[in-house]
Amino acid sequence: MRVMSLLRCLLLLGAVLGPVAATAAVLPENRADFMYHRYDGGGVTVQGPSILVRRKFGENFAASANYYVDAISSASIDVVTTASPYSERREQKSLGAEYLHGKSIYSVNVTNSEENDYKADTYSLGLSQDLFGDLTTVSLGFSRGWDSVGKRGEPAFERNIDRRNYRLGITQVLTRNTLLALNFETVTEEGYLQNPYRTMRYVNVPGSYARAPEVFPNTRSSNAGSARVRYFLPWRAAIEGQYRYYTDSWGIDAHTARLEYTQPWRKWTFTGSYRFYTQGHANFYSDLFPRASYQNFMVRDKENASYVGHTLGVGAAYEFPVTFLSWLNKGTVNFHYNRMMIKYDDFRNLTAFPPGATEPGTEPLYSLDADVFRFFVSFWF
Repeated sequence: MRVMSLLRCLLLLGAVLGPVAATAAVLPENRADFMYHRYDGGGVTVQGPSILVRRKFGENFAASANYYVDAISSASIDVVTTASPYSERREQKSLGAEYLHGKSIYSVNVTNSEENDYKADTYSLGLSQDLFGDLTTVSLGFSRGWDSVGKRGEPAFERNIDRRNYRLGITQVLTRNTLLALNFETVTEEGYLQNPYRTMRYVNVPGSYARAPEVFPNTRSSNAGSARVRYFLPWRAAIEGQYRYYTDSWGIDAHTARLEYTQPWRKWTFTGSYRFYTQGHANFYSDLFPRASYQNFMVRDKENASYVGHTLGVGAAYEFPVTFLSWLNKGTVNFHYNRMMIKYDDFRNLTAFPPGATEPGTEPLYSLDADVFRFFVSFWF
């Protein structure tokens, strides 16, 4: 199954996307990125390479291609309490194209992701338009995804998911030193929205519990809005603050706040960041249900629990000239490290004591620390 979508966004987007842009409508530069990433925490290790190439053809057309690999080995608390550790490999391939017409950029992207028990195909369309003397950029986006969920050891098991994503964004130059970006996103999902390997637990007889497969709703809708402000300081540095609010039909409300500082120095660029995240649990979540068939939906997936997360990050990039190949203009070497610290408010660590050693529901709360490394090299040509 897919592991930690938030982590993958961090790895992919953080490596290849820069800060809020304020330039007029232009296509991205010719560039190639070669990245290695590694996540290690909570009994899960995710690592692998990624290659991204972007190329302009004339002044009005550009294309991109990305190949991304996750090699996953898991002995997480979800696994060790219900099943055996496992290893799997996920490959993701995507192609994109952009067309510049006047002050408008039209984009299309196709992504395919496959692992031994999960396949996903996503198609995306986008439009961005510069307005008011290039001081304002409005962007619209739509994505449609079709996922196929399988289960190891059961070849006949196949479930489907239909996803739709709608996006609206506005980037505004407030002053010569200040940029503001506002974004809104809504997502609808329908189908098999659970992990076939996870179970919930309920009180069987006093002093003990039993397990049963989780039961999720087959629909979900979510909305998220964010604001990001970037201020350029006099000594070439910049500071950026971001806030995001998320809510969905399952009853989860989440808040994210992030602060980042960027400091160039000669051919170096250093960054430091802090991210805070908190969410409430889903309406149908419980670490321990009072009895079997207690309610229509019964879930113990920790991603639907209440928790608080803190992430500290540092990074450094070094720009160097490329003299050994005449068709390359320059290159950068980049390294980023994040330390993630998560504490759960209502998800308990069942590995802390042997079964029967303590009253169900009194086990210590679970916490998770993880290290995320990203190393990549970029070339402009």
